[in-house]
Amino acid sequence: MPLISFALALVLALGGTPLTAQAPSYPTAWDPALLNRPDVKAALGHLEREFPQQVEEWIRIAQMVGKSTQEQARGAYVKAEMTRAGLQVRVDSVGNVTGVRKGTGGGPTIVFAAHMDIVHAVETNLAVRRDGDTLRAPGIFDNSSSVANMLAAIRALNAAKVVTKGDLVFVATVQEELGLRGMQYWFDHNPKPDLLIAMDGGLGPVSYGALGIYWTRYRYTSDGSHTLQSRGKPTPVLAMADAVQRIYQLQPPALPNGAVINVGQVHGGVIFNGIPQDLYFTVDLRSSDPVLLDSLDRQIGRIAQEAADRARVGLTVEIEQKNRAGGTERMLADARRHPLVQTAIDIQQQLGVRFGMPGAQQALATGSTDANIGVVAGVPSIAIGRSYGGDQHTLSEWAHWPSALQGTKLTLLLATTFGDGIRPVRAFVP
Repeated sequence: MPLISFALALVLALGGTPLTAQAPSYPTAWDPALLNRPDVKAALGHLEREFPQQVEEWIRIAQMVGKSTQEQARGAYVKAEMTRAGLQVRVDSVGNVTGVRKGTGGGPTIVFAAHMDIVHAVETNLAVRRDGDTLRAPGIFDNSSSVANMLAAIRALNAAKVVTKGDLVFVATVQEELGLRGMQYWFDHNPKPDLLIAMDGGLGPVSYGALGIYWTRYRYTSDGSHTLQSRGKPTPVLAMADAVQRIYQLQPPALPNGAVINVGQVHGGVIFNGIPQDLYFTVDLRSSDPVLLDSLDRQIGRIAQEAADRARVGLTVEIEQKNRAGGTERMLADARRHPLVQTAIDIQQQLGVRFGMPGAQQALATGSTDANIGVVAGVPSIAIGRSYGGDQHTLSEWAHWPSALQGTKLTLLLATTFGDGIRPVRAFVP
């Protein structure tokens, strides 16, 4: 029986029904009694004792070059640590490092994915500065913390001799910031797992969806001309200005179930005194709705072509990436009911994690992490937090280092909860 069917059958057998129309109950596999299981208790104790060393390792990783496509130093470090921990380790042709902790058999295969890359250039100063309970450095939060959390969880499982039926597969991915390329490659070259847990984001709401992300470059070309001979001649500048203005007039519904459009780059021209021969702008288009995503993509393409025709210039459309959308909240109703989602919420509540302001959503039908690849592939997938932090993708990025212990415990408890297969479940009672 599929995991979700089994879980729902148990909920119904136990009489699980929504408390109110406003607060539906969802199946969960969390049982607080797990905290008293000797091996799990020992593993959590190991995490607590070794946490200062985990933070130091986190800092070491954060100070390694990690620009997308240049994650080699981080990959070599992760490979060495996974090997030292006794995992079956391999590195694929794009640089993903996979470590398998074998189970005894009969349980689900669970992938934990943490991306190694950061957005910052190689020459960026990555020195980490301690400021009380805060670490400050580019890339310290996104996603160096998750790599350290992953390694710490592996060591704790080993130290406590935790045995699972299912295989626990730890994947340190590459090129996540370039469109989830490492995770996509991993899915294309490995059997589908039963569950995928991406370690990426802030503690709190659990993402179970996939925000579709289309990156497209629209390039306009012309013969060019010296300024003195430019009067009346075709210019890509007019085409680009026309297209960008009309694109921003598109007003789709807002996220999470609508879309967002941004022109992130405008490039071209090399001299003051001439018509440019080559100009381009880029569009970052995002939506959780696959129908809306494709519709807007076509609209933007038509706008770009019409602008080229009016300006009498050439147009080339260059697709940088097309990460598919997982679906709106309504489309993902079954995914929300999977025990993986509510279990991650319940464990965080057990650990004292804050979910934001009162009434804030605990689960989001969206996401921009490696979990997206699993969602689109039909694998039950979530993204969980690594710590509290913020300002990612900027030079002022920061992370609250004490909360990384909660993030690591969350990873370990998900591994032990699902590693032996589904446990008896009940309706969640807040």
